[in-house]
Amino acid sequence: MLKPLIPIVIFLSLFWGCTPSTEKQQENNVFRYNEHRNISSLDPAFARNPQNIWPVNQLFNGLVQLDDSLKIQGDIAHKWTISEGGIHYDFYLKKGVYFHPSPFFKDSTRTVVADDFVYSFNRLKDPKVASPGGWVLQQVSNYKALNDSVFRIELKQPFSSFLGVLSMKYCAVVPHEVVNGLGTDFSKKPIGTGPFLFKNWKENLKLVLRKNNRYFEKDTLGKPLPYLEAVAITFLEDKQSEFMAFVQGNIDFLNSLDPSYKDELLTTKGKLQPRYENQFRLLSGPYLNTEYMGLFVDENESKFESKKLRQAINMAIDRKQMVKYLRNNIGYAAHNGFVPKGLQGSFPVKGYEYRPLEAKKWIADYLKKSNKETVSIQLATDANYLDLCKFIQQSLQKVGLEVAIDVMPVASMRQAKSSGKLEMFRASWIADYPDAENYFSLFYSKNFSPSGPNYTHFKNATFDQLYQQALKEKSVEKRQVLYNKMDEIIVEEAPVIPLYYDKVVRFTQKNVTGLGNNPINILHLKRVKKISL
Repeated sequence: MLKPLIPIVIFLSLFWGCTPSTEKQQENNVFRYNEHRNISSLDPAFARNPQNIWPVNQLFNGLVQLDDSLKIQGDIAHKWTISEGGIHYDFYLKKGVYFHPSPFFKDSTRTVVADDFVYSFNRLKDPKVASPGGWVLQQVSNYKALNDSVFRIELKQPFSSFLGVLSMKYCAVVPHEVVNGLGTDFSKKPIGTGPFLFKNWKENLKLVLRKNNRYFEKDTLGKPLPYLEAVAITFLEDKQSEFMAFVQGNIDFLNSLDPSYKDELLTTKGKLQPRYENQFRLLSGPYLNTEYMGLFVDENESKFESKKLRQAINMAIDRKQMVKYLRNNIGYAAHNGFVPKGLQGSFPVKGYEYRPLEAKKWIADYLKKSNKETVSIQLATDANYLDLCKFIQQSLQKVGLEVAIDVMPVASMRQAKSSGKLEMFRASWIADYPDAENYFSLFYSKNFSPSGPNYTHFKNATFDQLYQQALKEKSVEKRQVLYNKMDEIIVEEAPVIPLYYDKVVRFTQKNVTGLGNNPINILHLKRVKKISL
């Protein structure tokens, strides 16, 4: 049963001083969405998760950006050149890109210059700032402003994915006057260059952004962006209350699919329920997110030293049934490698099919050779994925394994996974940038946790050699061949059990247009309109 709706704040206070007709028009041109997770910072140096990245994306710009097809486009840079050896990148900045107004500027505002990127990159590396995004510059040896309009970056070695890394919001430009003037308060009162500017933020209640009338981008007809007057974000923690707010038309957008209302909105085939077809729009497509189970395979202390055992676990799970009944077919059964749909090459690697009889035989053989009666596994998860882990538990018990589920708080699980204290854990990997290298970094031996993302402690000399080779390879086609070889090794060695490749699922009110969809699920609002129906 759905809980009663918590009242939604009405944002008429945004428009004091307007006439009644323009007030109503502007109110109707506010894009409203709810963030049930807490936004911790509006500083791009801390844009590490979707709840922070989405508002930061409305407030800030970087050198380059991704379109909805994940192609690199200019942002503040209108063009760039790359040296023949792939080491030097020169970015040529657009003229007339202004920071949002602030009393910390001498004349209310000023244009962006190359030295602003020098300052912004220095912040990422500054231990006093302690940005979680400092790693984006690990391939960079130097950077400098050649003049006000040219910014040069020098890499340690060729890195084929570098432009994709630069598209991340960590790399957005910030003004030194305002950051120095506000100190830590910059995260609560940000000044950027984006299509919207900061208005006010009442924590756990509302965040309001207003249209930036000096924004530098225009549409294909030459009309200034953005179209919206404002963005209003509420903070209802309860997902059912958020759903009711959407159904009643109090918010314009609903992201992702929660188990509490998936059957209310979608059929088992993943289509919008007929009763909502005239009220909502459904947008979906591949999401660069692989949901998986990780196995701690450190050679010194692993319960999963047997490759046959790891492979049998992979064969014991009916991924199609999982996606159908637990996800209403929102997602793709992971029958290929670790790399999700949207980044897989023309000939994706073949993974594991559902073969429970073979899995049961292999496990029985393993127990006999090991002189064991059973294998008891502790499967760690947070409460959001308990239904999925129960499905895994039942699947593995059917083939002769004992599985106990350990439900942990998200923060505790993150810490335990990083420190190697979990023998088996549910996890997901969402691409930081659109290149398969990002997924293979989880298996590179120099990335062992806690200093890197290799939480399984997988180590393979051939894989490491291919990974290093792929970093330097400039040819897309040759790099894809290397990626396939790495994915084949991951399938064969089975340090993980890929479960499904996720889908982006977005629901909007019928009067919202121009929202679009993209495989990294970033929220672009500069081309969104609200029309009269």
